Amino acid sequence: MKADKSAIVKLLKTARGQIDGLLKMVEEDRYCMEISNQLLSSAAILKKANREVIKAHISGCVTEAASSGDLTKIDELTDLLDKL
Repeated sequence: MKADKSAIVKLLKTARGQIDGLLKMVEEDRYCMEISNQLLSSAAILKKANREVIKAHISGCVTEAASSGDLTKIDELTDLLDKL
């Protein structure tokens, strides 16, 4: 992976902490909107981590593959975009 691993790890650990907190909130039967806001926050962090991984993939793997005439990485990227 060509992304900044330390930044990705930090984001994922933050998301893990938020999810642990969410589990506790659900177990404690906290207010629905508090839980929903935390869910949105967790999703935003995961989205940011994914965006960083995709950026690194484009600037590294896809660029290198396209330079050599290999279009499979571009196909992988378009398949991924369909999932977003």
